[in-house]
Amino acid sequence: MFAVYAARIDRDEPLTGLELGELPAPGARPGWSVVDVRAASLNHHDLWSLRGVGLPEDRLPMILGCDAAGVDADGNEVVLHSVIGQTGHGVGPREPRSILTERYPGTFAEQVAVPTWNLLPKPKELSFAEAACLPTAWLTAYRMLFTNAGVRPGDSVLVQGAGGGVATAAIVLGRAAGLRVFATSRDEAKRKRALELGAVEAVEPGARLPQRVDAVIETVGAATWSHSVKSLRPGGTLVISGATSGDRPSHAELTRIFFLELKVVGSTMGTKDELEDLLSFCAATGVRPVIDDILPMDRAREGFERMASGELFGKIVLSAS
Repeated sequence: MFAVYAARIDRDEPLTGLELGELPAPGARPGWSVVDVRAASLNHHDLWSLRGVGLPEDRLPMILGCDAAGVDADGNEVVLHSVIGQTGHGVGPREPRSILTERYPGTFAEQVAVPTWNLLPKPKELSFAEAACLPTAWLTAYRMLFTNAGVRPGDSVLVQGAGGGVATAAIVLGRAAGLRVFATSRDEAKRKRALELGAVEAVEPGARLPQRVDAVIETVGAATWSHSVKSLRPGGTLVISGATSGDRPSHAELTRIFFLELKVVGSTMGTKDELEDLLSFCAATGVRPVIDDILPMDRAREGFERMASGELFGKIVLSAS
């Protein structure tokens, strides 16, 4: 079958290890289902895999892709929850949690196999492309906002790095949930787009906000860390799920954190139940993932290049049919 996969690891030039071509289709396995992929979406996790983060060379070649929506063997339209081993379903009870592409082949192929427990019905209101955007970036944003930040309608939130998949999702979800959303971006066009999606104000990174916020959604890391901490009200919560600009800020702001009793919470992906809630939320409210572009799977390299350069707003989707 046709697949997009990591053939080599290169920490400095990750795209040199990206290959497109034929690989074996997944075989039958007890407790697992094979899904015909209709759409799959890119995440920065795919670039990290090409750098060898979570993917050792002895597991190559590895089909990339965490997210997908498709059709199972019984003709059901489904969405994949990409965390394997979280509950033991389909694997041994002692197997540690992993995301597709770390231990098991991913979704950038004509077919993908996952534990049957990991399949959720695709709401009829969502297209395959829309549904394929939700299981990683949008699920991460959903968990950051509503589980780990614990915000409620009327609260205020700062979203760092508008334009990225998680940040874009946080703006849209926050607006739909009645939050007062502020956003940052170095790019004027992205700031404008954030306003169109419902942010009440979009500023350059580091700019002073008109008010201190209840929570910060942080995926940028070192470049925005100090601003994130300084933007919180006393007792506020900073939730971090990524560090695309590096994980070693020059100023940790420890004094401010303890003096103002701020909370710093790490967040990774989300649960199957949270994904089910997110799917229902989108179906009921009309909220839809922001899609930058839909490309045929044989143009995957173009999508990877755009994601690596940051020249996108929202998700890039690969169509398998």
